[in-house]
Amino acid sequence: MRRRTQQRAATGLGTQHGTGATATQHGDGIRRRTAAQHRTGTRHGNGIRHRTGIQRRLTRAITATALAAVVVAGTAGWAAGAKQTAVTGPPPGTASWLADDDTLGRPLPDPAAGPDRIASFFADLDHGRQQLLARRHPLVVGNLDGAPTELRYAANRRALHAEKRRQRARAADPSGTPQDRRLARDRAARCAGLLAHGRRILAFDPRGRGQIAEVYGDLAHAERTAVIVPGSDIDLATFDRKGPGKYGTPAGMAASLRSRMAADSPGTRTAVIAWSGYTTPVGLGPDAATSRLAAAGAPRLQRFLHGLARTGAPAPTVLCHSYGSVVCGRAAARLTSRDASGLIVFGSPGMHAESVRELRTPVRIWAARDSGDWIGGVPNVEFAGLGHGTDPVSRGFGARVVSSARADGHTGYLAPGTASLANFAAITLGSYGEVVCASPSPDDPCTRATT
Repeated sequence: MRRRTQQRAATGLGTQHGTGATATQHGDGIRRRTAAQHRTGTRHGNGIRHRTGIQRRLTRAITATALAAVVVAGTAGWAAGAKQTAVTGPPPGTASWLADDDTLGRPLPDPAAGPDRIASFFADLDHGRQQLLARRHPLVVGNLDGAPTELRYAANRRALHAEKRRQRARAADPSGTPQDRRLARDRAARCAGLLAHGRRILAFDPRGRGQIAEVYGDLAHAERTAVIVPGSDIDLATFDRKGPGKYGTPAGMAASLRSRMAADSPGTRTAVIAWSGYTTPVGLGPDAATSRLAAAGAPRLQRFLHGLARTGAPAPTVLCHSYGSVVCGRAAARLTSRDASGLIVFGSPGMHAESVRELRTPVRIWAARDSGDWIGGVPNVEFAGLGHGTDPVSRGFGARVVSSARADGHTGYLAPGTASLANFAAITLGSYGEVVCASPSPDDPCTRATT
C-alpha cells in the first residue's frame, strides 16, 4: 500500500527528549531502546545514524497514521457530511433512446460509445433529424459529449421545462410530505431560473442532487476557453448564487474569469464553462477525505473535455478548485494537450499524487493557495485511502505556483482585484509574461515558464 506524507513528523515523533532513548515497540505498543543501544546504530562519515529499511517504513506508517488522525480529529464538522452515492453511467433516458429504432429508421448509437462516435453520428445527420432527436430524447441529447453545442442547448431547455413541470406537480400533490413539497417547489424554481433568457446550459442531469454545466460566452466561436471544476457542496441548488460567497460557486467563478479576460484582452473571443458534472462531497465528511467520488467524477470530466475537443472548441485551461483538484488529478493521466491546455489547482488538498511527474500528463500544471486559506492547515497525507497526497504548492511537487495575493480565504480566488484572478486570466489567454509567480527565482518552475 502506498504511504505518502507531505510533512515528516519523524522529528520528535516517538523521541524521549532528555533521556537519549528512542521509542520503538513495547508491551503497551512501545518498547524503549537505551541510549547505549541507540549508539550501536550504523554511522556514516557525517555522523548521522541511518535507520534500517524496516525502521524507516515503520516511521512512515506511524507518521501517516498520526497525520491522518489529525485530519479526522481536527475537523469537528465531519460528522455532518453524509456519504454520497455517485451518479455515474450514461444519461437518464438512455433505455428509451436505445429502444428507439423508429425516429431514424435505424438503431441509435449507445450513449456510452464515447465522444468520437457521438460526434461522427451527428455529423451524418441533417439539422431536421438532429432536432427531432432532441425533441424526443432531450435528457440524452443534452448530455451527449460530442454532440453539437447548440443542439445540446436546445435539448437542455426542453429537459428543464419538463423537470419544472414535474416538480410543480409534486409540489401540488397533497399526498406528499410538507418537506417533499417544499423541496419540489425549490427544484421547480431552480429550473425556472436556469431557463432565463440568454442562459446556455450545456448539460443538465436531474438525478440525485442534480448536475449542470453552463457556458459563459460564445463557445462555438471562442478563441480561448476555460472550464471550472468545483469542490465540495456544489450541485444544482448551489451552482450559483448572489451576494457574499458568489465567487466560491462555479457560476460566479466562471463569470468573473470571463469578465477579467474581456478586460485584459478585449479583442479575444472567450468562453468559460462552469462544469458541475460529478457528485461532490457534502460537508467535510469522509467523502471529502477520500478520492472515492473523485475517482467516479474523473471519467466524466475526461469525457466532457474530449467531447469539447471533438466539437472544435479550443483546448481549455481547466481550473480545479478544492476537492475539484482531486478530480483533476485523477483525470490528468488520460488527458491530452488537445483536451486541456493546462490545469490550475487552487485551494487544493492534493491531486492524488506525490509530484507533477507522477500525474503522467502532458498538460501543464499550475497551482495557487492563499495564505489565509484554511486548507493549508490540513496535513497532506495519503494513507489507507485517506487524504490526497502532496501539497501542490510545495516546491517538491513541481507545479508552477502563482501568486494569489488579496484572495480571501478558501473561496475568494476569483474575486475581482485578486492576483489569482489576474494570473488565471493570463494563463487562459496564453499571456504567460503577465503571470506573477508566488516565489520568483531563476530555478522556480513558474519563473522558467513565464520568462
